[in-house]
Amino acid sequence: MRAILVMGVSGSGKSTIGKGLARRIGAAFLDADDFHPPENVARMAAGKPLTDDMRWPWLDRLVTEVGSVGGDRDVVLACSALRRSYRNHLRRGIANLILIYPDAPRTLIQSRMAARAGHYMPLALLDSQFATLEVPTPDEGAITVSVDQPVDAIVAQLAEAISG
Repeated sequence: MRAILVMGVSGSGKSTIGKGLARRIGAAFLDADDFHPPENVARMAAGKPLTDDMRWPWLDRLVTEVGSVGGDRDVVLACSALRRSYRNHLRRGIANLILIYPDAPRTLIQSRMAARAGHYMPLALLDSQFATLEVPTPDEGAITVSVDQPVDAIVAQLAEAISG
């Protein structure tokens, strides 16, 4: 099983890219947003960022979910994992985690967040997302992809990058 983490700030396209990549490689797809407890969702919907104490149990659940879905099937997980410590926490529980970082300019993310409907993450939290973001460093081995291209092109580029 390969486990692939698509990480980044809200609005960076991690869910869209993750779903497309999962389809392309025949993997299961998990969106970390679906596993937040109601208290976390309510806090974010109210415009308040999560604390680390709120994140650790959620990250533990993600490790469990990836393990239960995986077996011998690849899994793509879309999860913010904004800090290196969060990514390291996931790595401790998920062997050989492949990291993908969709790199998007703030202006693009802001316009995407303003246009989307039905998501609990308000535009007001964008500043806290960028303040928390620790862009993956070279030693993390992340595959960085620019999101200023069509989703199909991004997915094709990532499928090729992880095939080797």
